[in-house]
Amino acid sequence: MGFQIVLNFIIAFVWMFLNSDWSAQRFFIGYLIGAILIGLLNRFWEQDFYLRKLWAIIALLLLFLKELILSSFTVIGQVIKPKLDIHPGIFAYETELTSDWEITVLSCLICLTPGTLTMEVSSDNRTLYIHAMDIKDKDEVVQQIKDTFEKAILEVTR
Repeated sequence: MGFQIVLNFIIAFVWMFLNSDWSAQRFFIGYLIGAILIGLLNRFWEQDFYLRKLWAIIALLLLFLKELILSSFTVIGQVIKPKLDIHPGIFAYETELTSDWEITVLSCLICLTPGTLTMEVSSDNRTLYIHAMDIKDKDEVVQQIKDTFEKAILEVTR
């Protein structure tokens, strides 16, 4: 991936040099041309096209931002209510993630989302123990984590 990024910058600078125009607009055009060329020649490299990974990272950040905003409003709504109607609990979450980096990112995303907290990771790195402020259906919460955070992390890392 790093090689593709450097190659794309070289193509952009060569484009600027050939046009004798050192403006940001000419660099951007050269960068787009380089990205198209690298995308077309992608089958000759072992690694996947680097803009796909970049897009997956941006999608993960946007997903986290969406979940952060939604859960913040949910927590604010629970706090403002005169009578607490919550069902806090701790549940075990079995993950398909394998590397330490993936599990750390998942744990951090869960901790940074209001109303949830990763309490512990098992010694075999397969189970996360999560405390949630309001659990009406454990299976629904588990499926939501699998469909959102875990899926997005897998797209970034694999």
